[in-house]
Amino acid sequence: MPAVTQEKHKDGDFFVDYEDKVFEDVKAEPGQKALVTFHTVAFEGSIGLVNMLNAIRLARKGFETSILLYGPGVTLGIQRGFPTLGDAAFPGHQNFADNLKKFMAEGSKIYACRFALQALYGHGEAALLPGIIPIAPQDVLDLKLLHIRDNAVIVDTWTL
Repeated sequence: MPAVTQEKHKDGDFFVDYEDKVFEDVKAEPGQKALVTFHTVAFEGSIGLVNMLNAIRLARKGFETSILLYGPGVTLGIQRGFPTLGDAAFPGHQNFADNLKKFMAEGSKIYACRFALQALYGHGEAALLPGIIPIAPQDVLDLKLLHIRDNAVIVDTWTL
């Protein structure tokens, strides 16, 4: 049996070169827009949180950025907590709310489909985080078409 002679890893070690950025740091040109859509269930995978962070980054790069929550994506924008709303029952419990609030506080908009909210998940508009804009189900497609017409960056997120 071969002997393992390599030292054990320790806190502070690097496994990859974080300093080597391959591409230029792209910034938005005046008037450029971005739309990030979410059709994913809260807490069912990492894509919701990852693309929330991408939406925040797009906005900070200067893009007029919007988030669309539709289908199961509306579950990302619902107020939650335990034992009361806003309380974190476990570490990371409020990650979605905290990042959506940060996104809106920095001047970006979030839209949530009313159909998915009520018909699919049994919530009313009052269940949404303050600041999220409820929209008609017909607006889901039109919001995307408006961004296509404006040559926006669009990140579509689907989880099945």
